[in-house]
Amino acid sequence: MTIKVKKNMVPSIRCGLKCPNKMDAEYITIHNTANDAAAKSEISYMINNTSSTSYHFAVDDKEVIQAIPLDRNAWHSGDGTNGTGNRKSIAIEICYSQSGGTRYKTAEKLAIQFVAQLLKERSWGVDRVRKHQDWNGKYCPHRILSEGRWSSFKAAIEKELKALGGKTSSSKPKKTSSATTPKKKASKKAYKLPTGIFKVKAPLMKGDAVKQIQEAIAALYFYPDKGAKNNGIDGYYGPKTANAVKRFQLMHGLAADGIYGPKTKAKLEALLK
Repeated sequence: MTIKVKKNMVPSIRCGLKCPNKMDAEYITIHNTANDAAAKSEISYMINNTSSTSYHFAVDDKEVIQAIPLDRNAWHSGDGTNGTGNRKSIAIEICYSQSGGTRYKTAEKLAIQFVAQLLKERSWGVDRVRKHQDWNGKYCPHRILSEGRWSSFKAAIEKELKALGGKTSSSKPKKTSSATTPKKKASKKAYKLPTGIFKVKAPLMKGDAVKQIQEAIAALYFYPDKGAKNNGIDGYYGPKTANAVKRFQLMHGLAADGIYGPKTKAKLEALLK
């Protein structure tokens, strides 16, 4: 049975931020979300925030929602402006990944079926499926990896693909330049987070402790600024940092006040383990 895809597409006025380049996809990249939001909320949040981070589909336990055309790139793989993950792969976010449980298992099952459907449509094999980690070393899809199920996840896709009458392997994609070659797996980075309270005040709080907060928020895609030096990580706890913290808090059930404190620190540490 064909999985019907609902559409909530990024408006043209925001394509320059979210999906600026034409794309001839060669891969499918799997992500696990860092929260327990439904697909509808994931897509709505992605479309309306000021970050460039984007993805083509979100899948939950009930539906698949598309936000970006498949002939446009999305910024989802963290491998740079010309990285193969960002410029040559279709991004799929599996919802309810933070807590797992029945909803997540159902969402993952639907994602497996949907990925098989995409592969069949393109005459691709399961060899075209990648995890976020393959592109820039980020520990994602975190739930699948932490449960040691990447191989079985791909095997489940292959089983579905066979049932659809699709190919189990495909011709290799065109060679890319060294600048866009997929990066080797990297060990998960450890983030050291400061204790204490950080908020916007005059004069602005600054220093390495603020940089640590910014880097941790950026690792979860709440603080990217692709047009700025060092991704906008400047060591100053100003309105931009407070807004990123506020958006993180909002998505994770915390008081959304933009103030970094013990509860925000604990949630960040839990997600970055």
